[in-house]
Amino acid sequence: MSFDRTEFEARLAKTRRAMAERGIALMVVTDPSNMAWLTGYDGWSFYVHQCVLVGESGEPWWIGRGMDAAGAKLTTYLDHARIVSYPDNYVQSRERHPYDFIAKFIADQGQARAAIGVEMDNYYFSAACLESLRKHLPQARIEDATGLVNWQRSVKSPAEIEYIRRAARIVERMHTTAMELVEPGMRMNDLVAEIVRAGIRGTPDYGGDYPAIVPMLPTGAGASAAHLTWSDQPFKKGEGTFMEIAGCYRRYHCPLSRTVFLGTPPQKFLDTEKAVLEGVAAALEAAKPGNTCEMVEAAWRTTVARYGIEKESRIGYSIGLSYPPDWGERTMSFRAGDKSVLAPNMCFHLIPAIWKEDWGLEITESFLVTERGAEPFCNFPRRLFVKP
Repeated sequence: MSFDRTEFEARLAKTRRAMAERGIALMVVTDPSNMAWLTGYDGWSFYVHQCVLVGESGEPWWIGRGMDAAGAKLTTYLDHARIVSYPDNYVQSRERHPYDFIAKFIADQGQARAAIGVEMDNYYFSAACLESLRKHLPQARIEDATGLVNWQRSVKSPAEIEYIRRAARIVERMHTTAMELVEPGMRMNDLVAEIVRAGIRGTPDYGGDYPAIVPMLPTGAGASAAHLTWSDQPFKKGEGTFMEIAGCYRRYHCPLSRTVFLGTPPQKFLDTEKAVLEGVAAALEAAKPGNTCEMVEAAWRTTVARYGIEKESRIGYSIGLSYPPDWGERTMSFRAGDKSVLAPNMCFHLIPAIWKEDWGLEITESFLVTERGAEPFCNFPRRLFVKP
């Protein structure tokens, strides 16, 4: 396992305290990031229904597809008797649903009338899951507990921070590879292949994992869009490309984005670079324990406003352990109105990206909140890269 048993026990205790505050007796955890954080489970099985059940005492239960039970035995600390699987005829069936099985299991454990928390606004918990639970557990009080476990993950342990530091070393290598190889005429997919290769190879001391998001490399006018990936078209001189990628180690992420311009950049790129760099520095300066997320965003906004720049979307979010399709923790965001208070050992991706009508620029930093303030994870030049 990636952590020792005492760390898992501490995580479970934090989660149970949060459950008790909400009056929840049983938590149905479906987010694979939360499942991994609580039990260590790690496998590409989140495309079928699975969950971890956390009660008021005892070890959690893992419930999933029969063929994935072996993975649970290999990657979690759970007693094998706490690993339960449903038959394969529940998979993608119109006659039965995995949550029919899960609901019966919950009832068999004497929880048919319990207060049950579920992650309703979650990629992995569908309307059919909720419908099945309500149908088969009509006397239970089922309530939305989205984010309950996610928030317990906000402050990282020393071991978690070390994993993010390793992910940072990996993403530095990924960007170094990209900046060395990108040139006019090179196909975008060929560059992405080398970036991915660098990410998986990692360093001489440790290898990389697959990130929760594939590389995003929109170029030219495509860089006006936030989340385009790549094509088989060649890079062109006279265009800018931002590269939003992440190193990943044992599911812990360190995202980092940089922009490269092939040829001589127009003045609008240089002016925006200057504003963004000043804004990033101001935001990092404000990212101190006791300050709020909205204070970090305000420091950015007031700085770039002097250059006539406005940005409606958030400029950052909490990061850590994650699975596809998102490397964020879906808790705190750097935006107006988010009064979440920063504390030491929280980790964030500061991403004040600028997307214009036919071009874009991204220069971002992932950082750790320390007693002294923000500490960027990466040691990679913070600037617009230019290749003549």
